Amino acid sequence: MTDTDTDVIELAAAGRTDPYTNRNSRESRFRANRFKLIQEIMQSILRAKGSCSVLDLGGTEKYWDIGSEFIEGNADRLHFTLVNTDPIDVKKTHLFKAIEGSATDPNLLQGQHFDFVHSNSVVEHVGQFTDMKLFAANVHRLGERYYVQTPNYWFPYEPHFRFVGFQYLPERLRIEMLHRLKLGFFSRQRDWNDAAWLVRHHRLLSAAQMKKLLPDAEIKFEKFLFFNKSIIAVR
Repeated sequence: MTDTDTDVIELAAAGRTDPYTNRNSRESRFRANRFKLIQEIMQSILRAKGSCSVLDLGGTEKYWDIGSEFIEGNADRLHFTLVNTDPIDVKKTHLFKAIEGSATDPNLLQGQHFDFVHSNSVVEHVGQFTDMKLFAANVHRLGERYYVQTPNYWFPYEPHFRFVGFQYLPERLRIEMLHRLKLGFFSRQRDWNDAAWLVRHHRLLSAAQMKKLLPDAEIKFEKFLFFNKSIIAVR
């Protein structure tokens, strides 16, 4: 499993429909609204430099369909490098390049620098908080500007397991639930160790933790009703 866009992989494994293929789904609408800020950042870089190199940690070519009109309209000035721990193929090779690598590897893309580092729902999948620190160090090292989004720990609905308050339960109980039940994107994990791996690679962060990881960021929130649904760190 890659560092992320794990949601799509998990859906396929569970035999469920990917909500992002439906432009009218709630998930697609949230993602499209978030892209407005991403587009603003890329436009500001294009105005200043005339071109923009984007490093997407854990992303996929499909994700960027949310901004296809803007991206295709600037195809001669944009270039995307996608980093995942598993190999992925790209179709639009004039825009995208995919490489194998871990977003937590201190040696990732040594000597390279990008105008913009992007990460959507990745940091919560990389492991322990020590791994998240390695991820954040790469974000700082590799990019002049960045956008890092992650679901908010304090939003009551856990978005991966799709269970209210799931993230607040003791880890052992969460593992046992996934071992016995089909939850969210996941089929029932008959192997306890597989259930444990999944639970331990879905660690939601609070805004305070995001600020600790990325202290020079401006912290923004994506809202649903009166709640902060997700956290966005921007520099």
